[in-house]
Amino acid sequence: MVLKLLPVSSALWDPSQKGVCLGIVEFKRPQLSALRSYNLGLKFGHEQLQKGRPIILGTFLCASQRRKKSPSFKIQEASSQNVDLPQRLPKNKKKPYPIPFEKIKQAARKDKKLAQMGIEKPLDPPKNGLLVPDLIPVAYEVVDAWKVLIKGLAKLLHIIPVYACSECSEVHVAQTGHHIQNCLGQTSASRRSFHSWVKGSINDVLVPIESYHLYDPFGRRIKHETRFEYDRIPALVELCIQAGLDIPEYPSRRRTSPVRMIGKRVIDRGGYVEEPKPWRSANSYSLADLDTYGACGRFPPPTSSDVARIAQETMDAYEIVRLGVEKLMKKYTVKACGYCSEVHVGPWGHNAKLCGEFKHQWRDGKHGWQDATVDEVFPSNYVWHVQDPKGPPMRGALRRFYGKAPAVVEVCMQAGAQIPRKYVPMMRLDIVVPDSEEARLVA
Repeated sequence: MVLKLLPVSSALWDPSQKGVCLGIVEFKRPQLSALRSYNLGLKFGHEQLQKGRPIILGTFLCASQRRKKSPSFKIQEASSQNVDLPQRLPKNKKKPYPIPFEKIKQAARKDKKLAQMGIEKPLDPPKNGLLVPDLIPVAYEVVDAWKVLIKGLAKLLHIIPVYACSECSEVHVAQTGHHIQNCLGQTSASRRSFHSWVKGSINDVLVPIESYHLYDPFGRRIKHETRFEYDRIPALVELCIQAGLDIPEYPSRRRTSPVRMIGKRVIDRGGYVEEPKPWRSANSYSLADLDTYGACGRFPPPTSSDVARIAQETMDAYEIVRLGVEKLMKKYTVKACGYCSEVHVGPWGHNAKLCGEFKHQWRDGKHGWQDATVDEVFPSNYVWHVQDPKGPPMRGALRRFYGKAPAVVEVCMQAGAQIPRKYVPMMRLDIVVPDSEEARLVA
């Protein structure tokens, strides 16, 4: 059979029909049998003889259109059943940039070009030192939820057992520690990577991330010699203070005129202002509510009837804090070291030489500052999800059937709180954990 593609007539082409192609194909085939019929769509023509064989000339129309995606395709992608567990970042590498490096270089070239022309860098609040009025209520809401979160966790840890490894950062919420061999401590080889479990505290569940408090973030940078002149407070509290939260013990400069910059050079910051003293008042009880240190000793264990209510309030407070920190970090600058867990709230990092991670000798102990993520300011601290806290301990042979959840979520769930749907895929609640003998039969 011979096919020949003929030119497409303008009457058959409709530009408005995207993805549709109309054409005419002329074909020739030998007539094999008069009793056998062929249905070739729209066929018309006549017979003629060619070298003693009857030939049929015919023409038919063909149309092709791209396959349309099912309207439920995006819905199926959004509602995934199970998601991968979070991976630990290697210690011998720098953290990935949260913003693509090409975009960082493009912004730097743009600022350099404006600086060479002597044009002032356009800055919007809060990049110019002024507050964002819409985010001031968010800052107060985050701090109030932070207090509720600390208080609720301190009460729940009296009845929900938590274990922490004395050699690494592993945390487990159950009656006993698990038997999964994934310890990365210094003496893990002698223990065959089994964990050395001890009783955990609130700092193992709610990882404390602290930063230096600055009266003026656009003022003098913190030097290595002057680092003891500044207080260390929770990073999210410092973020809320710079976003408009007023705490008498931790004052902050509120500007009325914006900061002006050309490139990386500040040409007008309104002058240097001495920080008011004293920073401490006679009644510093309110400051204790902002810190996790000694929280379990400040709050008594709850009654059995109040456990479910406290767990739900703690779960709601955790979501409020996380959502609020995410909103604030979209506007206010927070820097994190690309090698260690140090965080600094402000337009640029400090100069204290305290980094002891990968290749710190090459940097003379200085931090490698880059833009921070929400998990670096308010870590999720994922732990293994235990379906039966009073059952047998988890084993490494069945670890692919286990799920994970943030430590706060796991504690609140075991105390009777309702878990948000976004944590369900990672917790793998729909997977039945088999026995050790059945695990080898699972595909």
